[in-house]
Amino acid sequence: MLDTADLQDQACALYRDVLGHGEPGMELNPRLLSALVRNGGSAVGLVEGERLVAFAYGVHAHDADGDYHYSQSAAVAPDHQGLGLGRRLKQAQADVVRTGGVTTMRWAYDPVLGRNAHFNLDVLGARARWFVDDFYFRPGTDRVVVEWDLRGPPPPAPVVEELHLPSGPVTAEVRADLRRGFRALLDAGYVAVSCGRAEHGGSVYGFGRPS
Repeated sequence: MLDTADLQDQACALYRDVLGHGEPGMELNPRLLSALVRNGGSAVGLVEGERLVAFAYGVHAHDADGDYHYSQSAAVAPDHQGLGLGRRLKQAQADVVRTGGVTTMRWAYDPVLGRNAHFNLDVLGARARWFVDDFYFRPGTDRVVVEWDLRGPPPPAPVVEELHLPSGPVTAEVRADLRRGFRALLDAGYVAVSCGRAEHGGSVYGFGRPS
């Protein structure tokens, strides 16, 4: 848990380096991390020596389907990416969530990021169940929301539909095509279960029936 002032300060600095991009309003407040630690949220990190190299945080949430934990953000230091820390980080966050009696996590990601999609769907076994237009109430911030069952890996879901994400620049047209494709398949009752490299470049999402 990020339960010291030093760890929280390091988390805020890491957030700025990895996710903030120097944009005003894209900061993380250590008081928010303290509030999460003390009020049923999650604020977890991975430490190497005395250095925080990865962290994630989230909040307890509820909707018509019941309680779940919403993972707001996760970050891994640039020099530690590609070492499997993302999976360890999510598992550590899941351990905290299960301790509170919750068995489902959700989070959102940009659907044009095929590598993130592969990690969420294929590595962790989450399922992409919702597509939200302008998730952050700003144009160009469409997001896919995944759901992760913390009780164990889901049964294999045969891929019955595919949606291709081309390589190259992410244009407004590419985003519009993804929006239409995702919405059509999700509205038809499918969920995204995988994302891998396409044979001729780009990525390909695989959709199946929910378990």
